[in-house]
Amino acid sequence: MEFKNIVIQIKEKVGIVKINRPNALNALNTETLHELSKAMHDLSFENQDVRVIILTGEGKAFVAGADISEMKDMSALQARKFSQLGQRVFHFIASQEKPVIAAINGFALGGGCELALACDIRIASDKAKLGQPEVNLGVIPGFAGTQRLSRLVGMARAKEIIFTGEMIDAQTAYSIGLVNQVVPSDQLMDFSVELANKIASKGPTAIKLAKTVINRGMQADLATGSAYETEAFGLCFSTGEPREGMSAFLEKTKPNW
Repeated sequence: MEFKNIVIQIKEKVGIVKINRPNALNALNTETLHELSKAMHDLSFENQDVRVIILTGEGKAFVAGADISEMKDMSALQARKFSQLGQRVFHFIASQEKPVIAAINGFALGGGCELALACDIRIASDKAKLGQPEVNLGVIPGFAGTQRLSRLVGMARAKEIIFTGEMIDAQTAYSIGLVNQVVPSDQLMDFSVELANKIASKGPTAIKLAKTVINRGMQADLATGSAYETEAFGLCFSTGEPREGMSAFLEKTKPNW
């Protein structure tokens, strides 16, 4: 598939996916969502060398939202289908096994904030602005923002952000737990790649299972989540990776995954 709005770069074990519609502030239209889906599937399933994925945007926006020019004249059924497409793509990003880091370089609004929420870790530039401004347009978030934001920052904070439709800066986002780190804008990608490489250096099966168990456990009670953990812990030992990691630890060498 030829990508028109997506750029993919591979740096050893790290795959970088960049939304590349800077003239539209990387707004997500149907075409871009399909391209993003294909890019993420390729890196998740086809490229086994890639262990961590970074999502970012070209120019001054991460993603400034869904494409308003495409949405403006949608019928109710078309809008429903568009919401389903966005939720399907973002659910895949959240649920596939490889960790995904959002390197939030600028505006992450509406669908852009929802895209960041679907990632496992969010690193924000000190120039980033985040928010769910959909109510200013007479709609609500449609790519699971009402659900993921509440789970991440709590119901009261999520309601404030969604009800007011106002943007918040990176430091405010950090203070409420919406982003993991805030770094100077000129260091964003270096920091994100360094973090990705750190994760990629760990036991590959352990990382995949940890993500899966955390995600599944968040939807279950403690006993059920703990049971998932026990099964995944045991499964690690079927791969041979614990023997390699523990032997390397005892011998004070680096494991060869």
